Amino acid sequence: MINRRTFSKAVGLSTGATAVSLSGLQSSASAAAPKPTAGGPPAPTVPTIPPGTHTEFSSLKHVKAGVLDIGYAEAGPAHGPVVLLLHGWPYDIHSFVDVAPLLADQGYRVVVPYLRGHGSTRFLSGHTPRNAEQSAIALDIIAFMDALKIHQAVLAGFDWGSRTADIIAALWPERVKALVSTSGYLITNVKAQLEPAAPAVEHNWWYQWYFASDRGKKAMENEDQRIALCRYVWTLVSPNWNFDDATFARTAQAFKNPDYAAIVLYNYRWRIGLIEGDRRYDRYEKQLAAQPPIHVPTVTLDAALDPFTPPGDGAAYRDHFTGPYQHRTIANIGHNLPQEAPTTFAQAVVDADRL
Repeated sequence: MINRRTFSKAVGLSTGATAVSLSGLQSSASAAAPKPTAGGPPAPTVPTIPPGTHTEFSSLKHVKAGVLDIGYAEAGPAHGPVVLLLHGWPYDIHSFVDVAPLLADQGYRVVVPYLRGHGSTRFLSGHTPRNAEQSAIALDIIAFMDALKIHQAVLAGFDWGSRTADIIAALWPERVKALVSTSGYLITNVKAQLEPAAPAVEHNWWYQWYFASDRGKKAMENEDQRIALCRYVWTLVSPNWNFDDATFARTAQAFKNPDYAAIVLYNYRWRIGLIEGDRRYDRYEKQLAAQPPIHVPTVTLDAALDPFTPPGDGAAYRDHFTGPYQHRTIANIGHNLPQEAPTTFAQAVVDADRL
């Protein structure tokens, strides 16, 4: 999930501690009003829909990209401007099941891939190391864009998806027309993560330390136990989201990928320096350790009820974004922001595209 060092200042954070600038209650309030842009008229207003309006993507596609055969959903006109939506952990493409049709109705070609180790995405070779450091996942998405002949897209995500989008925007800005990054700047500096954080921050990261243990490894490698663990995480990080059994079950299918446990364990153990990264990614990780700035037009979103959201209305990471920029804090919403507040998330994409 989130980079613990980024949020080490979030001591004493409670569900009421974050400043609120935008309502996330979509059944009674629309997304942010469109703002005039420097070069043209205001962005169109995305129609408000209740979360859970859609439950499935019409179909899934596959494409060979880099070391993977990537499963993905697609919506909207084939020749529309592209929006690439990237999910996090422990989630899948259904985090965007309401967002995708909203953006498709605005004329976008919306593409939603399963990350490595999730859903129908598979490694092409049994000999490929099942690693999951941050640059490996970003390079998966670059290969995915190349395979689909997408030169440039609006990138939007949360959790692992935000980190991946941030990395691509920082290292390959020519591929990113605009960025929506939930929780702000999430590029990991492994060396910084070796230092202890504040107790309240460490408490939020209980599962990271669990995954570092043999007990956590055994739980992740047991399909039933890892699904139960993921559901428990949902309840902790989205305290106001009253999801039903069917909603969780749809996403939990993605956790049955044969490489799921290996990818998740690698990612969290690598982040805290317990395992070495793959040498083929060293040059990228060296660049990312320097915390490179992001120059592309960006909207950052903070979910007020997400325990990983730092106080300060985005101030903790503001300096990392040097291009056209907007920040919004979303009231009454937890970690899975696009699924809990789809209209708000879709509006942020439309607005970022026009910054």
